[in-house]
Amino acid sequence: MEITLLQGIALTIMAIIVGIDFWLEGLFIFRPIIVCTLTGIILGDVQIGLITGGLTELAFAGLTPAGGTQPPNPVLAGVMTTVIAHSTGSDAATSVALALPFSFLMQYIILFFYSSFSLFMRRADECANNADAKGLFKLNMLTTIIVGVTYGVVVFLCAYVAQDGMQALVQAMPEWLTHGFQVAGGILPAVGFGMLLKVMLKIEYVPYLLIGFLMACFLTLSNLLPVAIAGAALALIGFNRDKDIAKLLSNITVSKGDEEDGI
Repeated sequence: MEITLLQGIALTIMAIIVGIDFWLEGLFIFRPIIVCTLTGIILGDVQIGLITGGLTELAFAGLTPAGGTQPPNPVLAGVMTTVIAHSTGSDAATSVALALPFSFLMQYIILFFYSSFSLFMRRADECANNADAKGLFKLNMLTTIIVGVTYGVVVFLCAYVAQDGMQALVQAMPEWLTHGFQVAGGILPAVGFGMLLKVMLKIEYVPYLLIGFLMACFLTLSNLLPVAIAGAALALIGFNRDKDIAKLLSNITVSKGDEEDGI
């Protein structure tokens, strides 16, 4: 399906907003599950936005910026996964794999900004030494606006301007290559979730993982909502148990006068 100019402009505005949020890490609306859903709403295909959002979010679950490192960009991954699925008719898993080059492109652009914005540091030091809060504010606003506009331009070029070439490329792909992208896109969510578990999984949480795995794989369920509800119930049980233990420990008082010295 063709993306209209109005939809392209709407995607550009959305990309500027979520791109600034990713730069500042303020509201976390830059996560793929949000970006894909918003993209689907703009394109008039909410269902594909939700499907691609779930897959892309799992793929990027363990990819989080830490210090100066910059993972593949989740904003471009979310936008382009949904755009590719909508405009070319590809399934969600294939679209996730096809969107990775766009994600890498924005990753390199952000890394370039990290290096080039160091040129502003001398001016920032001068403002700090002179207690010039307005000067520091202007510097931060300038860099933030540059980043936001870059997101908008890249998304407009990739989603709207290049849509014909993108459709032609996908249609020209042989079946074995398309199947390869589909397999790769299907594996990426498992890899992303595995990376997240490597950081977060602890011995005391293994039973919850096994319960969720059992329900998802061996019980006949129409969707994952029952698994999510069971997970929420187990989380509440654990929360209430920890709260009761903390309350019990806070009520325990040790009287030094009752202690014996053992003599």
